Amino acid sequence: MRFALTEEQTDLVATVHTLIAKRAASMDLRAAIATPEGYDTTLWQTLAEQIGVTALAVPEAYGGVGCSYIEAHLVLEELGATLTPSPFVGTLLATQVLAAAGTPAAGELLERIAGGATAAVVVPGSDVVIDAVGAEILLVFRGDQVHAAEPVTITPVPALDPTWRFGTVTVGDGEAVGTVDPAYVTTVGATMMTALQAGAAREALERAVAYLKERHQFGRPLGSFQALKHRCADLLVQVETARTMSWAAAWELTQEAPDVRLIRAAKTWCSDAFSQVAAEMIQLHGGVAITWEHDAHLYFKRAHATAQLFRGDT
Repeated sequence: MRFALTEEQTDLVATVHTLIAKRAASMDLRAAIATPEGYDTTLWQTLAEQIGVTALAVPEAYGGVGCSYIEAHLVLEELGATLTPSPFVGTLLATQVLAAAGTPAAGELLERIAGGATAAVVVPGSDVVIDAVGAEILLVFRGDQVHAAEPVTITPVPALDPTWRFGTVTVGDGEAVGTVDPAYVTTVGATMMTALQAGAAREALERAVAYLKERHQFGRPLGSFQALKHRCADLLVQVETARTMSWAAAWELTQEAPDVRLIRAAKTWCSDAFSQVAAEMIQLHGGVAITWEHDAHLYFKRAHATAQLFRGDT
């Protein structure tokens, strides 16, 4: 099977990439993390209202764009490359759960998401909820029944990786919106993590290579040394394979009966690849990479966080 982006998909990726780059000039990653919301609200508003990222995977019947999950996956990859914090992970996860429910009640919630509402899912068996803080829609599983519940309390949970927003929740009774296999949440979440991992691994390698080209030792660029060339070449194989497997997982998720084994294999590969690239990013940058001001430690933390999320064995 050959994976290639359509012209529309390429334009979507380019638009998101350009927007993130322009907004970073006004509010960088650390400034966004330090806000009360934990992300750049202006950037998110633009992504949701002007680009319509929340509406991408929502059917046209519910006010969405009517694209497949794949387009949303590509947006995730771009957000992952720059570690951009946003409510998109929780919202997209909720979108897929509601689409799987396929009921009129679920459709009403999808209309709200298409309009820019944020959402989160209480993953079965998990103590913390991704993007729970500030979520306008909260989905809770009771067996295989999905309920739209009103939160009683939402308590932020600090994480080693500051780009994530976790929270614990207690909920009251809610309206049942449909039936979904709880295992499907892990399948979707694992696929989403591969997008974040593939994008971040690609960016981490590009930053390392750029540094090796500009940093000189013994009168030569570090990148001219054969041993470092070989290390980067090995990492490139990891990165390109991760992206291919991530796209394969995204395509698989759009099928009527997704191959869960393929998606789990993609998650495992992408987790290992990103962890290796993030570790090598630190090594190849040398001493500057272990300073707080450099982004290398943020990529390293994101690698370990995403490896633990939606593993499927817990």
